[in-house]
Amino acid sequence: MSRLTAMLHLARPHQHVKNIFVLLPVFFAGTMTDLHLVLPTLMAFVAFSFTASAVYVLNDLHDMEEDRAHPQKKDRPLASGQIQPSQAKGWCAFLMLAGLGTGLFLNLEAFLLLLAYALINVAYSYKLKQVSLLDVTLIAIGFVLRLYVGSVAGGIYLSHWIVVLTFLLAMFLALAKRRDDLVIQERTGQRMRIASSGYNLSMLNCAIGLLAASVILVYLQYTTDPEVIARLGSEHLYITTLFVILGILRYLQITFVFEQSGSPTQVLLHDTFTKLNLVAWMLTFGILLYLP
Repeated sequence: MSRLTAMLHLARPHQHVKNIFVLLPVFFAGTMTDLHLVLPTLMAFVAFSFTASAVYVLNDLHDMEEDRAHPQKKDRPLASGQIQPSQAKGWCAFLMLAGLGTGLFLNLEAFLLLLAYALINVAYSYKLKQVSLLDVTLIAIGFVLRLYVGSVAGGIYLSHWIVVLTFLLAMFLALAKRRDDLVIQERTGQRMRIASSGYNLSMLNCAIGLLAASVILVYLQYTTDPEVIARLGSEHLYITTLFVILGILRYLQITFVFEQSGSPTQVLLHDTFTKLNLVAWMLTFGILLYLP
């Protein structure tokens, strides 16, 4: 792997799929056809991607030794020695400045939200990730911040239902990832995270089931809320709950049957069922919302 390729790999561009949450406010508001709102939202997506990449580099710098003991993470550029720490620090600074600078170009609110995301993740990387429950809560807050960045970038209304739904879904995925760490720990005897001492399989199994049910319930509440129906002009959005249920059940299958929930991004990118279900949800929701 060349140094340039290693630097790009260090920025984890495949993880930018998470930043699609920046685009959700404009999608759920039914304004995807308005370029005056879509263009700044796309710029917000770019800003968050730069900032998130800087955070990934920072996290890898801090976890370099720990990653060398992980069966998958040992091949990361820093853990494997392909990139030197001094090079990674410079790359991190460039990405952070690019992200925050783009946010400031959008507006002050976007800049402050990106700065908050960066500061929270600095604290997460260096200390708070070691605190069980707080670790997954901060991850979920990061996804909520993505929503707000997309909202303020284009001055787009953000439903409280979408905020709650995003938080619960992110918690669900984060806890499933913690479960995968425990499964690896049981197989290898190597503890993957310090925070793992605050979890066990029984607790995580219960919490994952609780959050899975909560996500479905909140989504159904959102699609049947009279205010949402009046604002979006469609009383049939509840039909899309089918795809949400299928998506949750598929992820539970991946978590409990296949025990491969270590990377939600990899599941989204490589699991055919998940991809087809997501496309079906988007098409159905889009048709109901944009073609009344």
